[in-house]
Amino acid sequence: MKDLFEKIYRDKGPLGKWASHAEGYFVFPKLEGQISNRMKFQGKDVITWSINDYLGLANHPEVRKVDAEAGSQYGSAYPMGARMMSGHTSLHEQLQDKLAEFVNKEASYLLNFGYQGMVSTIDALVTKHDVIVYDVDAHACIIDGVRLHMGKRFTYKHNDIESIEKNLERATKMTEHTGGGILVITEGVFGMRGEQGRLKEIVALKKDYNFRLLVDDAHGFGTLGKTGAGAGEEQGVQDEIDVYFATFAKSMAGTGAFIAADKEIIDYLKYNLRSQMFAKSLQMQLVVGALKRLDMLRTMPELKENLWTIVNALQSGLKERGFDIGTTQSCVTPVFLQGSVPEAMALVRDLRENHGIFCSIVVYPVVPKGVILLRMIPTATHTLEDVEETLVAFSAIRDRLENGTYKRLSAAVVAD
Repeated sequence: MKDLFEKIYRDKGPLGKWASHAEGYFVFPKLEGQISNRMKFQGKDVITWSINDYLGLANHPEVRKVDAEAGSQYGSAYPMGARMMSGHTSLHEQLQDKLAEFVNKEASYLLNFGYQGMVSTIDALVTKHDVIVYDVDAHACIIDGVRLHMGKRFTYKHNDIESIEKNLERATKMTEHTGGGILVITEGVFGMRGEQGRLKEIVALKKDYNFRLLVDDAHGFGTLGKTGAGAGEEQGVQDEIDVYFATFAKSMAGTGAFIAADKEIIDYLKYNLRSQMFAKSLQMQLVVGALKRLDMLRTMPELKENLWTIVNALQSGLKERGFDIGTTQSCVTPVFLQGSVPEAMALVRDLRENHGIFCSIVVYPVVPKGVILLRMIPTATHTLEDVEETLVAFSAIRDRLENGTYKRLSAAVVAD
């Protein structure tokens, strides 16, 4: 019999094997100072493009004031207990009602965290007789939720309607034998590449196939649509999304999440979401803070307008300089380059140390081998000066990548 930990000692995993070179700098970095367009990294001032504070609410004075007052009034413990037992309040209900109204659904339900909330939602919606059809590039929380499913599941090619339809045909035949239903899962905005899920085309398939649609709109909520209600509003199909999910961790600059749907569906989920039934209620300070943030989303359209001024300047500037930013249709701004993991490390170190630019680096296995993805999140707090400085820096690092400078600098980093 093997020691359970033998595999851990032998193989640290595709990312873990780089830990001695990467930890504390490329992964688990420590940004310091107030959340803003400019922060400190290892004592140096950097323009930060890695903070999901889309609308700039994290340190907005009105938000900070409400957060502080709520903390003083309620502390960080109240209410104690799970919602079903002793952790339910009228303010939780008020927030749910306002969220449902904002995303044009009958009802909504608060979740403590987005990740566990999505996992639990999928688990509650399906039985072993049902079939799940989901995008191959779905977020990890969706994949982990699908892993809990005891029935069949099919992946379709990313944003490929023909592939979706083929898998719906397979799922339909299967459910004719099992007596179950079909759940299609996609995202409003895919967080790595910034593409919107093809919601309009997916809901059009409902005329030929009987399925329900669950959409994770973490990056679309607050940033897309006329009112900021998300990708469904942007594409004119919000009414056709059966279960809408979004998190407070992006545009709302907070903690928590919610699901929204017809009242009967939400009533069912309230009594069957294990991660909420057996977990402490979302604390009051966060609930009060979310109410304030939602009110600002509703009444201050200039927040989203300021965000898109920066998004458009950054993305158009990158394209004008010949950078590959993929097919992003959102604020998420990826820059695709070609190189090895060691080259990527040398490139990012140069970007941070010599140009004062901090953005996330994404390498294999999140993206294919040989691809370096620099992922930027524009926010309403960034300035056009930040954009111009970043464009100049990106032109410089591309030149050094192409002329082999980073390859030479990375020679000491030996891959396994």
